[in-house]
Amino acid sequence: MKPLSLLVSILSVLTISTFLSGCATSELPSASSRASLTTDVNDYQYLIGPGDQLTIFVWRNPEISGSFIVRPDGKVTTSLVEDVEVAGRTPSMLARELEEQLSTYINNPRVTVSVGGFQGPYSEQVRVIGEASNPRAINYTQYMTLLDLMISVGGLTEFADGNDAKLVRVVDGKQVTYNVFIEDLIKEGDITKNVDMLPGDIVIIPEAWF
Repeated sequence: MKPLSLLVSILSVLTISTFLSGCATSELPSASSRASLTTDVNDYQYLIGPGDQLTIFVWRNPEISGSFIVRPDGKVTTSLVEDVEVAGRTPSMLARELEEQLSTYINNPRVTVSVGGFQGPYSEQVRVIGEASNPRAINYTQYMTLLDLMISVGGLTEFADGNDAKLVRVVDGKQVTYNVFIEDLIKEGDITKNVDMLPGDIVIIPEAWF
């Protein structure tokens, strides 16, 4: 290749690289980090999520009461209020918000909300990844423990290093990592290694190095 042609090629590559670097972001956007309202196993607050079936009852107004499925975008549409954001709220929180919105149309509305289906938002699920027999996300239930979680995912694989597992949890808006000893818990029966789970927890089980 002639020197002039080589110089033109280099300048073209540099120009394209500069353009791309100017357009590209430095890092990918992070996943949703919405914190759970539950920070204590004795004070579990269920949050409404997509797929939940809501029964909304407006006292003395049966014509605007009814059952509604929460859409994937976390909203429902009622006869008086369109696109009500419901995901991430407790039933009582939603009832108070609906009372405020309906007060435009109804004098002193009284609303109750009940939930069926119990899917919950993704942020409330507990996840197990790595060397579990069936790694997956589990809907949190009150007083769930590490042992309950491991039973749900079928225990450890033969390649797991259960005593080097990590529990990742958001505490006061910050990610904190704890050591958990799953092998001692489920293979040795050491119940002192059992710990309480909270919504949003992630358990990471590495592969053993033999």
